[in-house]
Amino acid sequence: MEPGGGFDFPGCHVERGMRWPRKKSVNKFKETIRRKTKRCIGHSMEMIIEQVNRSARGWCEYFKHTHKTTFPRLDQRIRRLLRSILRSRVKLRGISHGRDHQRRPNSLFQYLELLKRTQLSI
Repeated sequence: MEPGGGFDFPGCHVERGMRWPRKKSVNKFKETIRRKTKRCIGHSMEMIIEQVNRSARGWCEYFKHTHKTTFPRLDQRIRRLLRSILRSRVKLRGISHGRDHQRRPNSLFQYLELLKRTQLSI
């Protein structure tokens, strides 16, 4: 079988016995999360995380049988967007970078009940 010669199933791409979410599905999920994590949003962090969790749980449940590299990248992206919100609330500009990971470690988001590792399979 030649590389890239797999087939598409509803929402998934199957190739060489492995499944990945289609790029269209990943992009739609990213856009949903992006809408819920705008930096100018005035909701509490708990409310934002609750909304993100609602979308992420459904998406992760649908794609739970896909390749193991899918979820860590998306989890990282969600945490970066949440750090960006926290950054804007202390009047800093731009996306999270540099020392933001030390100022707002992953344990902060676990405390705020962002998706648990067991739920996201990461």
